[in-house]
Amino acid sequence: MAEAEDLREVVRRLEASVSRLEARLERLEGATPSPASAPPLPEASASSPPVPEEKRDLEAHLGTYWLSRVGIVALIIGFAFLIIYHFGELGVLVRVGLGYLLSGGLAALGLWLSRRHELFGRIVFGGGLALSYFVTYALHFVPAVRVIPSEPLALVLLALNVVGIVVVAQRMHSETVAGIALFLGLHTGMLSDITTFTLLSTTLLAGGALFFLVKNRWVIVPLSSLVSVYSTHVVWAMRTDALAPGQPESVRLALSLSFLVLYYLLFSVALLVHPRELSRRASLSFALLNWVGMLALGALEVERWGEPHLFTFFALVALAQGVGAAVAGWRRASSALVQAFLATGVLTLALGIPTEYGATARVWAWAVVGLAAGLAGRGLGAGALQGVGVGLLYVALGAIWQAASGRALLDAALLVGFALVERASVAQVGALPAPIQGRRRDTLQFFCALGAGLALLWLVGELMPDELTTLGWGVAAFGLFALGFAVRERWYRFIGLGVLAFTLGRLLLVDLAGLPPDQRILTFLLLGVMLLAVSYVYTRLRGNRS
Repeated sequence: MAEAEDLREVVRRLEASVSRLEARLERLEGATPSPASAPPLPEASASSPPVPEEKRDLEAHLGTYWLSRVGIVALIIGFAFLIIYHFGELGVLVRVGLGYLLSGGLAALGLWLSRRHELFGRIVFGGGLALSYFVTYALHFVPAVRVIPSEPLALVLLALNVVGIVVVAQRMHSETVAGIALFLGLHTGMLSDITTFTLLSTTLLAGGALFFLVKNRWVIVPLSSLVSVYSTHVVWAMRTDALAPGQPESVRLALSLSFLVLYYLLFSVALLVHPRELSRRASLSFALLNWVGMLALGALEVERWGEPHLFTFFALVALAQGVGAAVAGWRRASSALVQAFLATGVLTLALGIPTEYGATARVWAWAVVGLAAGLAGRGLGAGALQGVGVGLLYVALGAIWQAASGRALLDAALLVGFALVERASVAQVGALPAPIQGRRRDTLQFFCALGAGLALLWLVGELMPDELTTLGWGVAAFGLFALGFAVRERWYRFIGLGVLAFTLGRLLLVDLAGLPPDQRILTFLLLGVMLLAVSYVYTRLRGNRS
């Protein structure tokens, strides 16, 4: 009877388990969309080919993905050269009609091809849209084809053309069409002379690309537009005859900087509208490329046309990056993006320091900015900013030889700066974010301790006579041991051991034979005392732990 009861209990438990599993399976099946209601698969990106489950055939990938894109680029460039060199021989109506007929025919061909080969057809269709844009562009800008003499009217027509590209690509929800059309539109404009009108047209195209970044989170199209816009500006700026010809230098500088500020604001605003919906890699790429373009081209232009204002330019860009960090934090962007804005802002300010200050003041400025960045990075929980601060302290340490006076004071200040940043990185303060942990913290502490050790060596070298260099190194090692024991940080002691090894090597290889008897006696005695003192502390600590 007992065995029968046990068997019935086991059966009841199994039935209950089966019932629970069946109920769970029904819930899962109810949550899974049916094939009919499942959303359509997104179109393959213009920037990255689809990744099938099976291993991709390299030959097929090259033939289907890359040859189609290279082919449409070559075809549109060929049509553009045809328009530039031969359409001037035709009548006005024939120029306009034939140009748009070519673009319309190419777009129609793409739509027809897309019925059987969707991606390939959309590539051809995007080429047709790009050719339509170039025809509109050429009707005012290319002298041999010029039909529209009014620049405002030409800009309005170009703007309408860009709006048309955006509307069509958005209705098709095709990144391929958007990417091909805008990419070719940006680059065909560079086939002829680049003037202010070209920059205005590329700005319109960049605005269209940024619409897709904000609306659809498409990254490659606006990212390529960013590179193209700044590249076009480089070509335009290098040709001085295209830069407001006949105008004074102040007007040329204002015009060039106006375009750069417009680019910078466009891309920054587009990035910060929905920063949390972009991947970390995409947002960092946008922020860093935009900063590099603005800083490099702007500094080049200011140096060429208004060098006395170069530091002001660097300071303004640094301020703009700080504002970007504040907006990114307000928009709850990723920590990496906020830190990128902060770190590049400090780097910008550091790059501008040599344009304003002399040798000694420059080193002091780098030291102050580095210390402030290191401490601010701890207060904001920004490890990247702390790293930049430590890097600037190293720059100041390496540039001390440029200072005409006060080197010992600079060395002492840098020693304190490295130690403060290191201590701040591990400090537990209630209102501050938690300190960084793990390998990143160890790396930061190591470099701070190494910088403090080098600064102490430099300081002792400034204070000790040349004959007692080895003794000075021993004093520096003893100081690092004392600091390490005082703050209970092993990295200072490790650096002290390294300095001590070099000290003993110099003592045996150089000083044993080269120093006079009295200095040799003094060096050996003092080093022996310091070594014994350090060893005694280690022994006592080990005994306490036991």
